[in-house]
Amino acid sequence: MDEAELVEAARSGDRPAFDELVRRTFVDTFTLARRLTGNEEDARDVVQDAYLRSWKGIGKFRGEAAFSTWLYRITANAAASNVQRRRRQRAEPFSDDFEPVDSAAEQMVSQGAESAEALERISLALDDLPAKLRNVVVLKDVYGMSHEAIAEELGITVPAAKVRLHRARRKLRDVLYEEGEKANAV
Repeated sequence: MDEAELVEAARSGDRPAFDELVRRTFVDTFTLARRLTGNEEDARDVVQDAYLRSWKGIGKFRGEAAFSTWLYRITANAAASNVQRRRRQRAEPFSDDFEPVDSAAEQMVSQGAESAEALERISLALDDLPAKLRNVVVLKDVYGMSHEAIAEELGITVPAAKVRLHRARRKLRDVLYEEGEKANAV
């Protein structure tokens, strides 16, 4: 069965059809959740929540976009809920200073790394970002979403999405350049 047939069957309550949709989308869904939450334990919770929400809401799926796109939105919303729960448990101060983003760091993040070592450094630097910054950078630089779509997805204004992206890229640049300078000094 193709995806459209599986979705239609799942909308009719066919659990095996939904299970097949889960099998087909699990790796991408988990990867997105992992990138948005910054750790595997939270990502597993987010994925479970996302699939539960999608099963409950499959009847509302209009088919205007691909099932995977719809599921990405649900996953991003589940990740945002997870982050909000975590935020209630601890609050982090947010710096308000602005500096220009170095274009080399921005390109490194947005175009991807050419080596496994650089990719690992970027991944670790992303994991260290506060969730609200990491979410924006992942949605923009990994999934290519527009500022408007990011703002809508995260329930923030477009200027807030731009500011968070700027801050996230600046923090990534600082961490990545600091590590690069340490490696060059050795």
